[in-house]
Amino acid sequence: MGSYVPNTLQEQKDMLHSIGKKEIGDLFTSIPEKVRLNRELDLPSGLSELEVSNRMRKIAEKNRVFKSIFRGAGAYRHYIPSIVKQITSKEEFVTCYTPYQAEISQGVLQSIFEFQTMICELTGMDVANASVYDGATAAAEAIIMCVERKRRKAIVSETVHPHTIEVIKTYCSSLDIEVVMAPSSQGKTDRNHLEKLLDDTTACLIIQQPNYYGQLEDCEEIGALTSTSGAKYVISCNPISLGILKTPAEYGADIAVGEGQPLGIPLGFGGPYLGFMASKEKMMRKLPGRIVGETKDSLGNRAFVLTLQAREQHIRREKASSNICSNQALCAMTAAVYLDAMGRKGLMQAATLSMSKAHYLAEQLCKIDGFQLVYEGEYFNEFVTTCPGDVDTILGELEKRGILGGYPLSGKHEGHILWCVTEVNTKEEIDTLVAILKEVVV
Repeated sequence: MGSYVPNTLQEQKDMLHSIGKKEIGDLFTSIPEKVRLNRELDLPSGLSELEVSNRMRKIAEKNRVFKSIFRGAGAYRHYIPSIVKQITSKEEFVTCYTPYQAEISQGVLQSIFEFQTMICELTGMDVANASVYDGATAAAEAIIMCVERKRRKAIVSETVHPHTIEVIKTYCSSLDIEVVMAPSSQGKTDRNHLEKLLDDTTACLIIQQPNYYGQLEDCEEIGALTSTSGAKYVISCNPISLGILKTPAEYGADIAVGEGQPLGIPLGFGGPYLGFMASKEKMMRKLPGRIVGETKDSLGNRAFVLTLQAREQHIRREKASSNICSNQALCAMTAAVYLDAMGRKGLMQAATLSMSKAHYLAEQLCKIDGFQLVYEGEYFNEFVTTCPGDVDTILGELEKRGILGGYPLSGKHEGHILWCVTEVNTKEEIDTLVAILKEVVV
C-alpha cells in the first residue's frame, strides 16, 4: 500500500490529532532539545511536477549519446535481438527477487538454471553459479575460492583490466592474501617472469583472454606452467570471443570468470551488469552465490532447487564463503535469453564480424602517418595504436562529428589509443572514422 502525504496544514493537524499529538514537534520529544535544529532548513522552496520535469530534462540533455562507437575497454556495444527486451521486460520477470522459498520460486530457479547451463556450455566448465555482481567481483571471488592455508599468494597479470585489478586488491587487502603482479612483455603476460613467481605458496594465477590491450594470451603455455606449480588457473574471458576462441576449459583453466554485459545487456550508464563464474566439478563447493540444480518432485515432475548456497543469509555466518546478496537474476535471464536467441551460429557470427572488422580498421588506420599498432601479437576485436598528436584533441574532433573514438590510455601507454570494433560497426562507419582522422591529422 502506498503512503499518504497530507497536502494542507489542516490535514496535518487532523492526522496529528488522530494519534494524540498537537504539533509536529511532539513527534520528536525523544530527541534532546539541545541537539534539535529549531529552525527551518536552509533549502529552496519545493517545485511543481512540471518544473522538476523541465529541470531534469535540461540535465539529461547534457548527456552525449553516440551512434557511432569505437570504444570498449570492458563495456561493449553489441546488437541485441528485440526478443531479449520483449521477454525480460515482462512484469513477472522484472519483479522476481531472491528465491528464498525454492518450492514456490520454480520460475526464477529455472531461469537461473538455464543461465548456469549456458555459461557451462560457453566456458566448457562443469558447473556455474549465479548472482555475481560483475566481472571484477567474479575475479576477486575466484581468488578466495583458491586460497588455502599454505597458499595465500595470488598472481595477477598486469594485462588484466585495471578496474578488475583494483577490485582484487580491495578484496584481498583485508583477507591476508598477497597480490603479486606478473609483468608483461609486448602486450602479453611475460612467461619468463611468471615462471619465477609461481611457487608452492601460490594459490592461483589470473589472466585475461583477450587481455586489456586486446592481445590474445598464450593461455595453453601459461596453463602448463601454472599446473606444474600446483596453483589454480583462473581465466577472465570475454563471452562473445568464446564464439570462435578456445574455451577456458580447453586452455586447462580451473575457474572461468568474466563480465556478462556483452550478452544482451545494454551499455546503460555503467550498469547494472553481470558477473559469471564457472569451475571444474572439484571446486564446485567453493563457488560463491547460489547454484540451482534440477530434480524431480514427489509426483515425478521436473523441479528446481537451490542445490548449494554459500552466502551468509542461507547458512551460518561463520561458515559463509561469500556475502553476495543482491539477486542478479534479471541480468542473468537477459544473458540467457540473448544466448538462446543468438544460438551457436549467431554467437560465432557476432565474434567473427567483430574480429574481422577490427582488423579492417587497424589496417586502414595504419595507412595514416603516425598511427601504428603498438603490439604485433594476435588480437580479437580490440587493439592499441600510437597517435600522431594530442590524443584528447583528436578524440575531441571525432566527438564533434558524433563519433566516440577509442579509449585514451595512460601511464606507460600515455599517448596511445585502445580501439574497439564489434559487429554493429559498419564498413561505412569505419571508413568515415578513417576519413575524419586523415583530415584532422594532416
